[in-house]
Amino acid sequence: MGRDKKLSCLERLRPSGIQSTIIAAFTVISVSIMLILGIVLYIRFSTISREAMVQSTGMLMEQTGETLEDYLVSMRQISDAAYYNVIKENDLSARDQEIQTKMNLLYEANRDNLQSIAIYNDYGSLMAAEPVAAQKEAPGVVEQDWYKQAMEEMENMHFSTPHIQNLFDDGTHRYYWVISLSRAVELTDNGVSQLGVLLVDMDYSAISRMMNQINTADNGQYYYLCDSKGEIIYHPQQIQISDGIISEDSEAVAKYKDGVYDLTFQGEQRKVIVNTISYTGWKLVGVLPYDALSAGTINIRYFIILIILLMAMMLALINRVVALRISSPILKLNDSVKEYEAGETPEIYIGGSSEIRHLGLSIQNSYEQIDTLMKKIVLEQNERRKSEFEALQSQINPHFLYNALESITWMVEGERNDEAVFMISQLAKLFRISLSKGRTVISIRDELQHAQSYMNIQMIRYKNTFSVVFDIDPAVYSYCIVKLVLQPLLENAINYGVEGMDDSGEIRVTGREENGTVLLSVSDNGFGMSEEQGSLVLTGRSRSHKHGSGVGLVNVNNRIQILFGKEYGLQIKSEPDEGTTVSIRVPAIPYTEENRKLLEQGRIWGREGTQDTGTQEKQG
Repeated sequence: MGRDKKLSCLERLRPSGIQSTIIAAFTVISVSIMLILGIVLYIRFSTISREAMVQSTGMLMEQTGETLEDYLVSMRQISDAAYYNVIKENDLSARDQEIQTKMNLLYEANRDNLQSIAIYNDYGSLMAAEPVAAQKEAPGVVEQDWYKQAMEEMENMHFSTPHIQNLFDDGTHRYYWVISLSRAVELTDNGVSQLGVLLVDMDYSAISRMMNQINTADNGQYYYLCDSKGEIIYHPQQIQISDGIISEDSEAVAKYKDGVYDLTFQGEQRKVIVNTISYTGWKLVGVLPYDALSAGTINIRYFIILIILLMAMMLALINRVVALRISSPILKLNDSVKEYEAGETPEIYIGGSSEIRHLGLSIQNSYEQIDTLMKKIVLEQNERRKSEFEALQSQINPHFLYNALESITWMVEGERNDEAVFMISQLAKLFRISLSKGRTVISIRDELQHAQSYMNIQMIRYKNTFSVVFDIDPAVYSYCIVKLVLQPLLENAINYGVEGMDDSGEIRVTGREENGTVLLSVSDNGFGMSEEQGSLVLTGRSRSHKHGSGVGLVNVNNRIQILFGKEYGLQIKSEPDEGTTVSIRVPAIPYTEENRKLLEQGRIWGREGTQDTGTQEKQG
């Protein structure tokens, strides 16, 4: 007794199962929603932040690109002015002083961006230069890239990559980094036209200053400039690249069109923005490592975590209150049910919300009906199992098989081989459909095939002392039927109908559909029976079998009604000396694999001929 009290106290101290479940469910749902919301917000804000960073980078690159384009256009204009205003209008030998003066004016007007202007003939000889300086010995002009490009592609202007100018010696012994703009020009010397090259050396420091102004970020973001072949023009780490310490994928990027790309270089994921500089084919490239993109989302991450923590505390309190309000009436209902299960007869608790009150009423009503339902279910299950067992037994009738094999033996001994082969083939078809892979429901087509094979064998056995006619509407072939329902009817028609008649017996099998119902009938013109005998056939109290199938019409009727409902089954019409007609009524259910499985599970047609609850739920 003391032990029972102790257990009762412990149970009270434990949190109730329903309460814990509700709290756990609400907690899981709440946490899931918060996590999903937090992740979605984080992804959304991170995406916006990254897009904003990419957009601002793109705008900065556009501005820088425009500045570079303006600078390069001014260089083109200097080259055009030198060509059209100086070279084309003057003879280099006759107006040497005038040419020098004009070139000087051009240089002085743009000296902040220029290193030198020079004119060379097609032999690489210097014709004029500004500022005036001594040319170095053997500079190898014709071997330099800017000269070759100008002479090979005369119709274009050519911008070189940064290099040290090695043409002139101004006495300071300084080295100047320049970008050469070269073009092929037509020179006039002593009245004779010849090809030459106009060289404008731009001061590289001007471009370097422009690029240095945008390379100020300390988060790994940087910008560089390359030509159409990927040769570096400017890079914030140009010295390290030249020394081979680091590398850049400029050759691959130079092939890209303008836009934003997600690339991986040396294991690092990054966004690369490409902007082409007009007139040159140069590429202004902005590199944004993913680490730099993620750095701006740290504050967003902390903010979202703080929101999630505040929501979690609020939801924990709300979950507790809601769980108590929901679980209290359910626990009371559970206690009353436990008392009932213990053998007592208490009043089922009815209270709480409308759903729980309805549940209490339903439980109370269900207890009142459970005994009756259980008895009915046990009875029907026993009937069904008995019927299925008898159906399995009826698949192979030893007496019928013995007679058929004995007939085949006589045929073989009598050298009636064709008839023996035919009978064996019919027997094979008969047993193939009888087995049907263990299925209970088959198509009417297969059932009729089974019946025809059976009658073919019987006709041979009885030496065609009666005739058989099959009059079937093809429309019913594709409907469902319980297996082995025609054979017992045909067997009874032979044994109790036409057997003993002198070649005048006839058995007719008909089939048609009427208003959603399939009717299959077996008629004979045999001896028939009285109305009283006919009424007793389906009760199992009629005359005893003399050599029938062993299953009988009662079993066929029960199997049909168990599967399709009480309004279906067999109907018998008979008159003495006129014959007997036995009709099978089943619903017109199309034969499909799904319908077959549902029928065999008892889930299409209930025991009262209505659609099963499982199917109604499926349709609903």
